[in-house]
Amino acid sequence: MFWKKVKKRSFDRENLKPVIRASICTGEEVAGFKDIRTGKFSEIMLINDDKDLKEFLETYDITMEEIAREY
Repeated sequence: MFWKKVKKRSFDRENLKPVIRASICTGEEVAGFKDIRTGKFSEIMLINDDKDLKEFLETYDITMEEIAREY
């Protein structure tokens, strides 16, 4: 009946790229942003299922083509 509104947030598109870090051993996935210059990764949220991934993409206005996956 009542849907949770997704708050739109922004990020520095020139210096940060969206990344999903996935563990080979456990399969755990974490969404965040990687600094292009330093390589530092900032965790934003844990991805448990497709719903979490969709929420991350909608919150930061990202498409699946923009996001990189690292292991």
